[in-house]
Amino acid sequence: MDALERITKQVTENPVIIYMKGTPEFPQCGFSARTVQALNACGVEYAYVNIFEDEEIYRSLPKFANWPTFPQVYVKGELVGGCDIMLDLFQSGELQKMLKEAVAGKKAA
Repeated sequence: MDALERITKQVTENPVIIYMKGTPEFPQCGFSARTVQALNACGVEYAYVNIFEDEEIYRSLPKFANWPTFPQVYVKGELVGGCDIMLDLFQSGELQKMLKEAVAGKKAA
């Protein structure tokens, strides 16, 4: 399976997934750290991929969504955005609703 197929599988199988530098426990850039803080504050489970551990994903992900930077957060298979967008959504209360609906949808399926 090539990298684009793996990305498609990951974003399809996980209601919420972040492609980030490092891990949620040890983010390796400030943007990833702030995005993880917002996700954690929402209180829902999410998957993650450390792009430093998979060079094919690191090189292919910007092509997959036509989004050049990291982190990248996907909800229900759709790119939501990076750090700034996630923080804006969190501050407005939209992120919490979006993530809870995504996770609830998976449990119902």
